[in-house]
Amino acid sequence: MEALRAAGRAVLRSPRLARHGLGLRRRRKLPESLADMQEPLLEGMCFTLKYLGMTLVEKPKGEDMAAAAIRRIVATARAGARKFQKVILTVSPRGISLQDADTKEMVENISIYRISYCTTDKLQNKVFAYVAQSQESGALECHAFLSPKKKIAQAVTLTVAQAFQMALDLWEAAHAGGGRGGRR
Repeated sequence: MEALRAAGRAVLRSPRLARHGLGLRRRRKLPESLADMQEPLLEGMCFTLKYLGMTLVEKPKGEDMAAAAIRRIVATARAGARKFQKVILTVSPRGISLQDADTKEMVENISIYRISYCTTDKLQNKVFAYVAQSQESGALECHAFLSPKKKIAQAVTLTVAQAFQMALDLWEAAHAGGGRGGRR
């Protein structure tokens, strides 16, 4: 028994490379900067979240408006006894697409140009929300999602912000490309 304990201590004290062979790897960290995420974002970055719900809002953006909308959505979600729908939220410069995690059925596809605001709530720090204009009615809707960790909610928000920037860069390049091509 003592030999087994000594072997266990030796493995724990061994260099990190030796532990990789035993499956004792560390989890992969989320990218630290936006520059580390540019290439995967062009194809779309996927996040598995739980859909909490939607509410109509008056203003297209604002921290207070978003906080109030998230409070309403969370209160409604807690009042209901149903299980939250697990979705795969894919963020790209084209927009946000929602896919049911179980059936892989497309739930919704929102153009980046219809999204006016996104945030991670300060009080409910695992909640990510965005405000978008509905394609059918034109009304402003706030959609909220629950993430397993606070860092994932923040990563989704930063990824959407980067998608906005990339969409703007692509748009500017498409509209300014004709004027620059003639110079040498």
